[in-house]
Amino acid sequence: MNHSTNRASRGKRNPSKPEKPYKGFPLFAHDSGRWAKKIRRKLHFFGRWANTVAGTLVQVDDVGASAQAALEKLNREWPYLMEGRTPPPVDTRAGVSLRDVCNAFLTSKRNKLQAGELEQRTFRDYYRSCELLIGSIGKHRALEDLRPDDFEKLRAVMARRFGPVALKNEITRCRMVFKFAFDQGLIDTLIRYGQSFDPPSAKTMRKARQQGGKRMFEADEILRILAAADPVLKAMILLGVNCGFGNTDIASLTIDAVDLDAGWVDFPRPKTAIERRIPLWPETVKRLRVALAQRPEPAHEQDGDLCFLTGTGRRWVRSQTKRGSDSIVIVDPLSQRFTRLLRSLKINGRRGLGFFALRHVFETIGGESRDQVAVNAIMGHVDESMAGVYREQISDERLQAVTDVVRAWLFSRVSRNGSTIPFSTRTA
Repeated sequence: MNHSTNRASRGKRNPSKPEKPYKGFPLFAHDSGRWAKKIRRKLHFFGRWANTVAGTLVQVDDVGASAQAALEKLNREWPYLMEGRTPPPVDTRAGVSLRDVCNAFLTSKRNKLQAGELEQRTFRDYYRSCELLIGSIGKHRALEDLRPDDFEKLRAVMARRFGPVALKNEITRCRMVFKFAFDQGLIDTLIRYGQSFDPPSAKTMRKARQQGGKRMFEADEILRILAAADPVLKAMILLGVNCGFGNTDIASLTIDAVDLDAGWVDFPRPKTAIERRIPLWPETVKRLRVALAQRPEPAHEQDGDLCFLTGTGRRWVRSQTKRGSDSIVIVDPLSQRFTRLLRSLKINGRRGLGFFALRHVFETIGGESRDQVAVNAIMGHVDESMAGVYREQISDERLQAVTDVVRAWLFSRVSRNGSTIPFSTRTA
């Protein structure tokens, strides 16, 4: 009798349990009338799907709403429970969450992007860093609750994913997010990172650079690349070596910035807005004329003044929103085409060897001119020295001397008797 009575009593207290609201819902309906989940071998509860009325469980009016509320509580408490910590009470979580800070930070950067004060690639990097922060720490974590051990774990995640250079950049960007929160008054005190969330040491950076090998091409490699490249890519490569242009420089170069008759380019560097005046080699002028003659019609009106367009009339380097999300991706057909060419020639074995390595070539070989000021001017580097503040111009002769050194290195060849083969006998 007692056993029968107990079974009947339990039957009254347990109405039909609700199904999960959708496939993959992380909680289940427990017999006690609560949504539950086992975390670290311990059962935790996150809200009720049924209430007790006169000793009997009765489903709440809106089970779907109760499931959503339970899910939000799980998301809020998950980072703490996974670490075996006790979640703080809801009423003490008035502080700003990591998601709120990242959203505010990206909104600020997007405004600068739209105003033309920030590069698309830079905004993409900020976006990815915020994604990494939220994915590793948790979007609901209050900034006031972050501790040095959180950043130690974050750095460990980064170190497994990135090399020393990328790791340094990621740490710098993450610190920028938290500095932004303080500067904007979203938090009252600076975040304490502890001693473990620091960038790689200078020694580590040097070792990584040595292990990666030289990030530049030799002259014979460049000549092989030029010989195999199509007419448009050939012009781009020559601009990379002649002018120290990178991918974004090529994609942003306008027709009115190039004077083919005089043989000069006057084009500010997009990244720094530093004015650049660069003499063009005869080989570069020749190939630019060919490329411009083959230029397709632009797909967008705002790209009508660009020197180079893809076969579909679009920019060679551009950003776009990833389908189905707000994530920003960089589309760079120039890198893809150049990498395919290197692979076909079997000269892409060294890490980091791509189109941007042509800037390394110009900086390295141009330095042999012993006029670093002129080299920096062509490269578009920022000179924050006192001399840079007072210097108003550099003569065309100095700029010409630098590019002549690079041209001689690339096109001159030493014959068997030791004499130098002149430029006129070689073509790009």
